[in-house]
Amino acid sequence: MTDDQTMQQFVTFLIYFGIGFLTGLIVGIFGISGGSLRIPLLNIAGLPLITAYGINLFVIPFSSGVAVIPHRKKVDWNTAKYMIFGGSIGTVIGTIMAFYLSMDTLFLASIFVVEAFLTVLWVNLYKIFPKITSKFTPSVPMLVGGTITLNALTGLRGGSGGALFPPFLRFLNLDMHKAIATSLFTTIFTATVATVLYWSKGQIDWKIALYVLSGSLIGPPLGGLISIKSKPRWLEIGISVLVVLLSFLPLYKILKA
Repeated sequence: MTDDQTMQQFVTFLIYFGIGFLTGLIVGIFGISGGSLRIPLLNIAGLPLITAYGINLFVIPFSSGVAVIPHRKKVDWNTAKYMIFGGSIGTVIGTIMAFYLSMDTLFLASIFVVEAFLTVLWVNLYKIFPKITSKFTPSVPMLVGGTITLNALTGLRGGSGGALFPPFLRFLNLDMHKAIATSLFTTIFTATVATVLYWSKGQIDWKIALYVLSGSLIGPPLGGLISIKSKPRWLEIGISVLVVLLSFLPLYKILKA
């Protein structure tokens, strides 16, 4: 191997390690699975969307598992079990649809934008319509039906539901810190289901996946400590701004090409 090749490999490692670290940090802070951030960054770095999907899903169980440790006392275990059940069903539906639509990159990129605005809407809905949202609770039908729907949507863009879980649980009047913790725990399982499906289709670049994973395991614990010390309102604002801004990256790249 020449010096140029060695340097190129090192730069490649730094880029994907950096993406993993940055998104891992955000995973720990906001309790999202990271796909709404990781996939746009992987796509901008040069990976096809469907490949970015597979890498993202491979990383999620590890990064969420590490990130949930500082939050473990806040996990609502009863809520989580119903979310895992419904979310796994929705993940299978969304993943199969993503494979079918993999050539329609404009449609898949548009899903990011739709999902971003849904996230912002749900995070703030309890303030916009307090009388309506006060009537909702984390009931079994709401949790199962809601997570089937949410994961079918996020599965279309290679996600595990994590971007929408915290605002969805906030909409159901779960405390924001509990929503973050429960979301992290749930995505360990929903992402694993999707990873198996992408692996069976040969859609995971294992070398780059390991680069991203190495960074993703360092960021979440630090992010978790920041999250615990942060006010819920700042967490709500932060997740809204980040998800919306980064959702436009894949769409911008496609329209610019």
